[in-house]
Amino acid sequence: MNETVSENTILDNILIVLVGTTHPGNIGAVARAMKTMGLRRLHLVNPKRFPCAEATARAAGADDVLYGARVFDTLPLALADCQWVVGASARIRGIRWPELAIRECGEQTVAMAGNGQVALVFGREHSGLTNEELDLCHAVMRIPTNPAYRSLNLASAAQIAAYEIRMALPDEPTAEPTAPISSDADAISVSEREGLYRHLEESLQEIGYYDPEKPKKLMRRLRRFFNRANPDRSELNILRGILSAAQKAARRAPDPPECKDALRPTER
Repeated sequence: MNETVSENTILDNILIVLVGTTHPGNIGAVARAMKTMGLRRLHLVNPKRFPCAEATARAAGADDVLYGARVFDTLPLALADCQWVVGASARIRGIRWPELAIRECGEQTVAMAGNGQVALVFGREHSGLTNEELDLCHAVMRIPTNPAYRSLNLASAAQIAAYEIRMALPDEPTAEPTAPISSDADAISVSEREGLYRHLEESLQEIGYYDPEKPKKLMRRLRRFFNRANPDRSELNILRGILSAAQKAARRAPDPPECKDALRPTER
């Protein structure tokens, strides 16, 4: 990036995304938490009740953030234009996503927002994010809490994350944020990454390596690998070109390949 990146540009590139929020008061409280730290863009995925007077009351003057919120039916739609996504999760899961301590998350969020849109995603009050929703994330943020009582209110978690973002803002505009994304033109969005994963799954089925009836964890592990690698647009085009060539070769074969147990990885 050659142009200087202003604080306003960085903050405008950061989305806070709430998934399946059941209590409208929490939406208002998150809007308030955002505004106190200068964040303005709120996306809601299937909120149970919104708009709602209780959300307005809890926003306590952050009406511009609250009423500017966009509502989506699905998380992929809410994240479609984002190039980097972090999910909030306190649960230990069978598949471990790359983890960021909350301070590191704030620093990385600010760095990435100098180059494109980024999102911090918070799940339902009682159950958090599903594994399928975390599949859309590059990493998971961890907020250190009392081991004997780890439960954080949704708005409290959002306030902590927003504070760390505020603390990570540069004192002066910077021309070169330290981020793995090299430029706006090179960065790929969530929708483009999802296109890669669909293409990859189709290709693996066609060459006989992947059985959708016995998927285990293969696609989730591949997602985690590519999210960690964070390919740019040129690399994405190379990958999709390789997949297309593999599909053409498989279709020219006299008999479609079968997915043999011996060819599949032992752990997915």
